[in-house]
Amino acid sequence: MSDTDESNSTGPGGSDLIREMGLRAVVAEDFRAHQRDFTLPGFQTLLVYRIGTWAWTLPKVFRWPVTAIYLVMFLFCRNVYGIELRRTVTVGRRFVIGHQHGIVIHRFATFGNDCVVRQGVTLGIASEARWEYGVGPVIGNGVSFSPGAIVIGNVSIGDNSQIGPNCVVTADVPADRILFLSAPRVLPRDRPEPA
Repeated sequence: MSDTDESNSTGPGGSDLIREMGLRAVVAEDFRAHQRDFTLPGFQTLLVYRIGTWAWTLPKVFRWPVTAIYLVMFLFCRNVYGIELRRTVTVGRRFVIGHQHGIVIHRFATFGNDCVVRQGVTLGIASEARWEYGVGPVIGNGVSFSPGAIVIGNVSIGDNSQIGPNCVVTADVPADRILFLSAPRVLPRDRPEPA
């Protein structure tokens, strides 16, 4: 078993988390993680996600009306806030969406507890890769994504790792790592000689 396999014991998420803790307790934790601010688009999107996963814990007679409400709210969050977080994603406790716009999360991604995603983050698969149902990136506990980070492929990112701004991750990342791009170089600008 590799380092990343050992570090990604994320615990329950999605519908399993709702069954274990209850919708109210999970949403209360999310609210506290989002600075107790209901107006934040990240919290509102996560609330919609939790309602979508809660729907699958209900008897069928109630599931479909709640799912219809979820779908309308999902489309609002995706199209207005620019945050695509489908109910098929598995999200652990205290997940934080730091800012809005440009956030696309693979429909079968798995997140552990205490993860942070900021604006412009994309988690998905490469266009050349074969799309597989139920297979997506696996993100451990305490992972933080800086603005513009991209994860390509069905990779695993270990616990307590930090992905720096504009990093492109294409391979598994062990636990307790920081990924960053080298600093930009400052070069003199060539100017034409005055005539």
